[in-house]
Amino acid sequence: MPSQSPLVIGIAGGSGSGKTTVAQTILQRVGPDRIAYLQHDSYYKDLSGLPPARRDEVNFDHPNSLETELLIRHVEMLKNGEQVEVPIYDFATHSRTDATFTVKPRGVILVEGILIFVETSLRDMFDVKIFVDTDSDLRLIRRLERDIHERGRTTESVIKQYMATVRPMHLEFVEPSKRYADVIIPEGGFNMAALDMVVARIEGLLQRVGESVKS
Repeated sequence: MPSQSPLVIGIAGGSGSGKTTVAQTILQRVGPDRIAYLQHDSYYKDLSGLPPARRDEVNFDHPNSLETELLIRHVEMLKNGEQVEVPIYDFATHSRTDATFTVKPRGVILVEGILIFVETSLRDMFDVKIFVDTDSDLRLIRRLERDIHERGRTTESVIKQYMATVRPMHLEFVEPSKRYADVIIPEGGFNMAALDMVVARIEGLLQRVGESVKS
């Protein structure tokens, strides 16, 4: 760990915008051994106490559905050189599992999520704020593919959720949070020119605080 405080980077954007692709590109280009990577999705509140039918009615795109206070505490711990135990969330049952995974402190803390710029106390922790901006039709297609193949959803349920909560919450919370970004990346991980500039900027900032990175 460097003697200086770690560099904290936030990557936000709408569901299906390509945030994870951008995060993975940064991880590989800067070096995964130098980055503590946290996803806001890991911090969804445990709904195991609710009947299955009630769980499906929860608005998962509203800030209240996430335990952001725990994420903030974990970022603070990582900045202080302490490792954290991140919850593992089961999206098929809308509940947390009994297991966790360990994230160790590194020179860079990378946080990704659609709502990470909405909460002031979390937003203020980021040294660099990146917003991934992608057209709504592409985001819907990507969300369909992800939720069907990775989260066991049906096409009908994904579209119903998109119209009921995803789109309205995007317009109410996610899109307005774009104004807080230091960098806006159109088309996400496909925008290699923007990613080259972001990685170069991160490398420069790390060198300023005494942390060398892989070329």
